[in-house]
Amino acid sequence: MVVLGIGNELRGDDSIGPYVIKELESMSMDFNSSNNSNTNNSNKKFNRNMIFIDGGSAPENFTGLIKNENPSHLLIIDAALMGTNPSSVKTIVKDELPTINASTHSMSLSYLIKYLEADIDFDFLLIGIEPVSMNLGDEISYNVLKSADEVIDTLSSLLFD
Repeated sequence: MVVLGIGNELRGDDSIGPYVIKELESMSMDFNSSNNSNTNNSNKKFNRNMIFIDGGSAPENFTGLIKNENPSHLLIIDAALMGTNPSSVKTIVKDELPTINASTHSMSLSYLIKYLEADIDFDFLLIGIEPVSMNLGDEISYNVLKSADEVIDTLSSLLFD
Protein backbone atom coordinates (compact mmCIF):
# COMPACT_ATOMS: atom_id res chain seq x y z
CA MET A 1 0.00 0.00 0.00
CA VAL A 2 1.18 3.48 -0.84
CA VAL A 3 -0.13 6.48 1.10
CA LEU A 4 0.57 9.66 -0.86
CA GLY A 5 0.10 13.10 0.64
CA ILE A 6 -0.18 15.92 -1.86
CA GLY A 7 0.04 19.65 -1.35
CA ASN A 8 2.12 22.79 -1.26
CA GLU A 9 3.45 23.47 2.23
CA LEU A 10 3.60 27.20 1.52
CA ARG A 11 -0.13 27.49 0.78
CA GLY A 12 -2.01 27.09 4.06
CA ASP A 13 -4.58 24.30 3.94
CA ASP A 14 -3.08 22.91 0.75
CA SER A 15 -0.27 21.56 2.94
CA ILE A 16 -2.61 19.13 4.67
CA GLY A 17 -1.49 16.09 2.61
CA PRO A 18 2.19 16.42 3.57
CA TYR A 19 1.15 17.14 7.18
CA VAL A 20 -0.81 13.87 7.40
CA ILE A 21 2.07 11.90 5.84
CA LYS A 22 4.59 13.28 8.34
CA GLU A 23 2.33 12.39 11.26
CA LEU A 24 1.68 8.85 9.98
CA GLU A 25 5.39 8.29 9.30
CA SER A 26 6.18 9.39 12.84
CA MET A 27 3.53 7.06 14.24
CA SER A 28 4.85 4.13 12.20
CA MET A 29 8.39 4.73 13.49
CA ASP A 30 7.12 4.94 17.08
CA PHE A 31 5.01 1.83 16.54
CA ASN A 32 7.91 -0.14 15.07
CA SER A 33 10.33 0.86 17.84
CA SER A 34 7.85 0.02 20.61
CA ASN A 35 7.10 -3.38 19.03
CA ASN A 36 10.80 -4.15 18.61
CA SER A 37 11.52 -3.38 22.27
CA ASN A 38 8.49 -5.15 23.71
CA THR A 39 7.62 -8.58 22.38
CA ASN A 40 4.40 -8.65 24.44
CA ASN A 41 2.71 -6.50 21.76
CA SER A 42 2.33 -9.47 19.42
CA ASN A 43 -1.39 -8.73 19.01
CA LYS A 44 -0.54 -5.47 17.23
CA LYS A 45 0.00 -5.63 13.51
CA PHE A 46 1.52 -3.20 11.07
CA ASN A 47 1.78 -3.83 7.37
CA ARG A 48 5.47 -3.37 6.64
CA ASN A 49 4.63 -3.13 2.95
CA MET A 50 3.24 0.33 3.53
CA ILE A 51 5.06 3.26 1.95
CA PHE A 52 4.38 6.88 2.95
CA ILE A 53 5.21 9.51 0.33
CA ASP A 54 5.13 13.28 0.67
CA GLY A 55 4.36 14.14 -2.94
CA GLY A 56 4.38 17.89 -2.38
CA SER A 57 2.86 19.85 -5.24
CA ALA A 58 4.36 17.59 -7.91
CA PRO A 59 3.20 14.02 -7.16
CA GLU A 60 4.09 12.99 -10.72
CA ASN A 61 7.73 13.07 -9.58
CA PHE A 62 6.98 9.94 -7.53
CA THR A 63 5.29 7.82 -10.20
CA GLY A 64 8.48 5.79 -10.75
CA LEU A 65 8.67 4.97 -7.04
CA ILE A 66 4.98 4.06 -6.94
CA LYS A 67 5.32 1.83 -10.01
CA ASN A 68 8.38 0.11 -8.49
CA GLU A 69 6.44 -0.59 -5.30
CA ASN A 70 3.56 -2.06 -7.34
CA PRO A 71 1.06 -1.40 -4.54
CA SER A 72 -2.23 -3.22 -4.17
CA HIS A 73 -3.74 0.05 -2.89
CA LEU A 74 -3.06 3.75 -3.42
CA LEU A 75 -4.47 6.15 -0.84
CA ILE A 76 -4.09 9.86 -1.57
CA ILE A 77 -4.62 12.58 1.03
CA ASP A 78 -5.12 16.09 -0.28
CA ALA A 79 -6.88 19.39 0.17
CA ALA A 80 -9.66 19.25 -2.40
CA LEU A 81 -12.20 21.76 -3.62
CA MET A 82 -15.26 19.54 -3.50
CA GLY A 83 -18.02 22.10 -3.05
CA THR A 84 -18.60 21.05 0.55
CA ASN A 85 -18.30 22.99 3.81
CA PRO A 86 -14.76 24.12 4.68
CA SER A 87 -12.82 21.49 6.66
CA SER A 88 -15.23 18.67 5.73
CA VAL A 89 -13.71 15.31 4.89
CA LYS A 90 -14.87 13.17 2.00
CA THR A 91 -13.66 9.92 0.51
CA ILE A 92 -13.53 10.04 -3.25
CA VAL A 93 -13.29 7.11 -5.63
CA LYS A 94 -11.65 7.24 -9.05
CA ASP A 95 -14.87 7.95 -10.97
CA GLU A 96 -15.49 11.06 -8.85
CA LEU A 97 -12.06 12.62 -9.49
CA PRO A 98 -13.22 14.84 -12.36
CA THR A 99 -15.69 16.55 -9.99
CA ILE A 100 -13.00 17.89 -7.65
CA ASN A 101 -10.44 20.60 -8.15
CA ALA A 102 -6.90 20.53 -6.87
CA SER A 103 -5.61 23.63 -8.61
CA THR A 104 -2.17 23.86 -6.98
CA HIS A 105 -0.95 20.60 -8.55
CA SER A 106 1.00 20.52 -11.74
CA MET A 107 -0.87 17.39 -12.93
CA SER A 108 -4.53 16.51 -12.41
CA LEU A 109 -5.21 13.58 -10.14
CA SER A 110 -7.33 11.93 -12.84
CA TYR A 111 -4.40 11.97 -15.24
CA LEU A 112 -1.98 10.79 -12.53
CA ILE A 113 -4.16 7.77 -11.75
CA LYS A 114 -4.63 6.92 -15.44
CA TYR A 115 -0.87 7.14 -15.95
CA LEU A 116 -0.20 4.76 -13.05
CA GLU A 117 -2.95 2.36 -14.13
CA ALA A 118 -1.24 1.88 -17.48
CA ASP A 119 1.46 -0.15 -15.68
CA ILE A 120 0.04 -1.32 -12.36
CA ASP A 121 -3.26 -2.61 -11.01
CA PHE A 122 -4.34 -1.10 -7.69
CA ASP A 123 -7.37 -0.02 -5.69
CA PHE A 124 -7.64 3.75 -5.29
CA LEU A 125 -9.15 6.09 -2.73
CA LEU A 126 -8.71 9.81 -2.13
CA ILE A 127 -9.35 11.39 1.24
CA GLY A 128 -10.14 15.01 0.47
CA ILE A 129 -10.35 17.79 3.02
CA GLU A 130 -12.13 20.95 1.90
CA PRO A 131 -9.73 23.87 2.44
CA VAL A 132 -10.56 27.16 4.10
CA SER A 133 -7.62 29.09 2.63
CA MET A 134 -4.80 28.20 0.26
CA ASN A 135 -3.18 31.61 0.07
CA LEU A 136 0.59 31.79 -0.16
CA GLY A 137 2.12 32.15 3.30
CA ASP A 138 -0.99 31.07 5.25
CA GLU A 139 -0.79 28.51 8.04
CA ILE A 140 -3.09 25.49 8.08
CA SER A 141 -6.43 26.75 9.39
CA TYR A 142 -7.59 25.48 12.77
CA ASN A 143 -10.66 23.58 11.50
CA VAL A 144 -8.77 21.92 8.64
CA LEU A 145 -6.02 20.88 11.05
CA LYS A 146 -8.66 19.45 13.37
CA SER A 147 -10.18 17.47 10.47
CA ALA A 148 -6.73 16.23 9.45
CA ASP A 149 -6.05 15.05 12.99
CA GLU A 150 -9.33 13.09 12.91
CA VAL A 151 -8.23 11.49 9.62
CA ILE A 152 -4.87 10.63 11.20
CA ASP A 153 -6.59 9.07 14.22
CA THR A 154 -8.84 6.97 11.99
CA LEU A 155 -6.02 5.85 9.71
CA SER A 156 -3.68 5.08 12.60
CA SER A 157 -6.31 2.90 14.26
CA LEU A 158 -6.69 0.98 11.00
CA LEU A 159 -2.98 0.77 10.19
CA PHE A 160 -1.31 0.34 13.57
CA ASP A 161 -3.68 -1.80 15.63
